[in-house]
Amino acid sequence: MRFVSIASGSSGNCIYAGTENTHVLIDAGISAKKIEKGLFELGLKPTELSAICITHEHSDHIKGLGVLARKYEIPIYATEGTLREIRRAKGLGEYDEELLKPLLPDVRLTMGDMDILPFHIDHDAADPVAYRIQSGNKSVAVATDLGHFNQYTIDHLLDLDAVLLESNHDLRMLETGPYPYYLKRRIMGDFGHLSNENAGRLLNCILNDKMKHVLLGHLSKENNLPELAFETVRLEVDMGECPYCTSDFHMAVASRDEMSEILTI
Repeated sequence: MRFVSIASGSSGNCIYAGTENTHVLIDAGISAKKIEKGLFELGLKPTELSAICITHEHSDHIKGLGVLARKYEIPIYATEGTLREIRRAKGLGEYDEELLKPLLPDVRLTMGDMDILPFHIDHDAADPVAYRIQSGNKSVAVATDLGHFNQYTIDHLLDLDAVLLESNHDLRMLETGPYPYYLKRRIMGDFGHLSNENAGRLLNCILNDKMKHVLLGHLSKENNLPELAFETVRLEVDMGECPYCTSDFHMAVASRDEMSEILTI
């Protein structure tokens, strides 16, 4: 299985996971042109995509969806609540709504040689989910836009080989930054985003002998720095109580503008 961030940040998100036979995007929150370029770098054509799985309806997760649907007629999977909001999103333009396919949290979707499991997350959207993807005995997950995490979240992220995990903001930068008070409260709230510290704490709960790759993603442009996210998460892991340390796996920060390295699982 290959796993790569085409782009990840508060301004746009698109993650690829695939095997030789099955190719899936998680979110399409950047321009279709950038998604096409990323797929080309992976040696793929958009027509080879099996599906686009959407986490939720915010623009940084669906921006390129309308163009991709019009040009390539790729099936689009999301929860009923998210599909309802996608239908209302005027910025996507005209496309065949027959492409919109409903899925249910905690109900496995089999696509070729991959199993895709959506699971609930707490975020201020209609019915948001994260995704766990399995092929054979290899598993990866995309978990962003988490207001907080609980045992349910942890249970769905156990025994992974790789994960793209939200590390959205540095608390001090957010508190002292330019955002209005209501927006700061939203981001820090239970339906907002994971801080760097909480990303490290969640990582402590899900590290295992199989975990070889961790991508930190969905960084805020205004309230975080890649170096700060990396160092904060590193300290949480290395000084935490879990039996693992960051020398046991490869950790990197996903960029908002460039593809991550291609992870082969």
